Amino acid sequence: MTRTAPALDIDAILDDPDTRIIVCCGSGGVGKTTTAAALGLRAAERGRSVVVLTVDPARRLAQAMGLTELDNTPRRVDGVDGAEEAGGELHAMMLDMKRTFDEIIEAHADPERAQQILTNPFYQSLSSSFSGTQEYMAMEKLGQLRRSNEWDLIVVDTPPSRSALDFLDAPERLGRFLDGRLIRILTAPAKAGGRSAFKLLNAGFGMVAGILTKVIGAQVLRDIQMFVTALDAVFGGFRQRAEQTYRLLQAPGTAFLVVAAPERDAMREASYFVERLADERMPLAGLVVNRVHRPLAPSLSAARSSAAAEDLAARGEHDLTAAVLRLHAGRMQLASREQRQQEHFTSAHPTVPITQVPAMPEDVHDLAGLRQIGQLLAS
Repeated sequence: MTRTAPALDIDAILDDPDTRIIVCCGSGGVGKTTTAAALGLRAAERGRSVVVLTVDPARRLAQAMGLTELDNTPRRVDGVDGAEEAGGELHAMMLDMKRTFDEIIEAHADPERAQQILTNPFYQSLSSSFSGTQEYMAMEKLGQLRRSNEWDLIVVDTPPSRSALDFLDAPERLGRFLDGRLIRILTAPAKAGGRSAFKLLNAGFGMVAGILTKVIGAQVLRDIQMFVTALDAVFGGFRQRAEQTYRLLQAPGTAFLVVAAPERDAMREASYFVERLADERMPLAGLVVNRVHRPLAPSLSAARSSAAAEDLAARGEHDLTAAVLRLHAGRMQLASREQRQQEHFTSAHPTVPITQVPAMPEDVHDLAGLRQIGQLLAS
């Protein structure tokens, strides 16, 4: 017996004033950024004050919103239908990972210490390339936007992680790095309280430093030690905000939307993400399935269409009609495969609401396209 998934009511989520954060998550290439932008536009046109935070560096989103560029500062989007009458507005921004990291240092360290950190070569590398930094900084920026209270709805397009775990694990991973054994060793001499303790720690550190110097070089080691010593004063702030962000994501005012395409790998990732969100007690609103292929004549089966095409070809008649019939048969078969993938998901997660967005003939390139996607999400 085929299970029918409950319908996902997008407008009910957007219209609920208690909904303050919507997080669009899922694997890469499934339309998360477009979905987030379409949700933001629809919410603004329904009276919400919205900011969309994306990590997608592609210029097509800025162009679709009529902006010349997107950066780490929220920019107002013009051309939002009925927003003024309804009291809504739309802003958009793209995460600048390094700039957000810099802002954290500047906000939580005195000017002299902040300068030491910002000019440190090891920090400059860490802030732009450390594994998990992008995911962590997306959540750091989310926390900043929420604390500012300038918008009543924040829509987040999460990083296109290879693993569904990256997004949820990023704050903890960065915290583990900052609390790691090597970091403790490098900061130990600066933390030594007494003269004898300092000598003892320095002796131990000297042995470790000698080994590290041979492996990575003296200058690199000095850069690392200077960095972790200067950063030590703001370690607690990293951990505290990571915990606050995690609690914010678990709060009732947050709604997670898992975004997928009707393909085997994407639906498996969506299923895994749903399970992980449940384990972490994150509030799941539902599943958005993008790029669903819907046949124009569903009553004509693939088998009958193929048979009719073969019959016409055998008689040498109506070549164009035969070609159309073959195309229809292929589309019916594709729709059937996609339906089976969604049925497998619903069988495993029967209570998760789902909404589908049909495959579009072309990419979204303006507000009209985003508006259409928003209408399809809510239909």
